[in-house]
Amino acid sequence: MITEIGITAGDIWHYLDNHGKSSLSQVARGIDTEKERVLMSIGWLAREGHVIVDKTGSDYQIYLRR
Repeated sequence: MITEIGITAGDIWHYLDNHGKSSLSQVARGIDTEKERVLMSIGWLAREGHVIVDKTGSDYQIYLRR
């Protein structure tokens, strides 16, 4: 499972690199995997300091740390 989470984290990184700041909903729709894995992968990226996650209203904005 850790390998799949890592691969999804890479997919999310590329998605954000191409699309810029995106909502959690946009990222989940843009990545072709189940939402739970997207959430785990975003957590991994945030823990490693690669992305910023900001709560905005009822959703979250995610963007790459530059």
